[in-house]
Amino acid sequence: MAESTSAVSELVAAPLRPGPGIVVWTLCQRELVRFFRQRNRVIGALGQPIIFWLLFSEGFKPSGLDYAHFFPGTLAMILMFTAIFATISIIEDRREGFMQTVLIAPVARWSMVLGKILGGALIALVQGLLFLALGWLTLDLQLSFSGLIQLTLLMLVISLALTSLGFAIAWRMDSTQGFHAIMSVFLLPMWLLSGSFFPAGGEGILAWIVWLNPLTYGVSGLRGLLSAAAEGAGAVHSPGVCWTVSLLFAVVMFAVATRVAKSRTTGDLL
Repeated sequence: MAESTSAVSELVAAPLRPGPGIVVWTLCQRELVRFFRQRNRVIGALGQPIIFWLLFSEGFKPSGLDYAHFFPGTLAMILMFTAIFATISIIEDRREGFMQTVLIAPVARWSMVLGKILGGALIALVQGLLFLALGWLTLDLQLSFSGLIQLTLLMLVISLALTSLGFAIAWRMDSTQGFHAIMSVFLLPMWLLSGSFFPAGGEGILAWIVWLNPLTYGVSGLRGLLSAAAEGAGAVHSPGVCWTVSLLFAVVMFAVATRVAKSRTTGDLL
């Protein structure tokens, strides 16, 4: 509750209307502090994808696929699950009364949305970089400095898009149980049908779903950037297409999250 009290004080105690930058930074910092104080979330967010990575890699070894092939998909999984489940704090904030305080504060609604989303995205990015460091140690990734910068930026764009998606869904939810249920049904198909572990090509309706899935292009972009560092990464789409779709995905989802945040919910008390 200490970080909640501090954040509320900074947003509503000032005599003048705080600027958007202050609002964004305050809420972003609060999300980061809250996450890293909960060690079980840190361990769970990084431990589960590593287990998936090891199990899938061992299971598909007879097919000639090694750890490097599954590395980009596992990295996308870490970004997805960490980013989206970070938005559970929206439901918790509403229960604790913090969200109601923010909503009545003299701040722009979009700045509140950006602060929450940026905090969740940075959490996902940190987790992704930790996993990337693990890959560097175990797979001997040979990333150049420019390649690392591009990979980090793409990971940030993907994280922003996914956190915005989670925000838009969590805003209308009133229980963490319902949020988990929807995310479990929605997230796994989105991740599996993105080329993370299975080929993105093929024919039929599933091929169309993969083609329409915006996460497909994020995963393909990660594969492309890792292709020079890990043999077998193999991008499916061109870098320009991957960056364009990923950026559009992030912008559209942020716009959706901002619009949803302007609507009232039963827990807003407004």
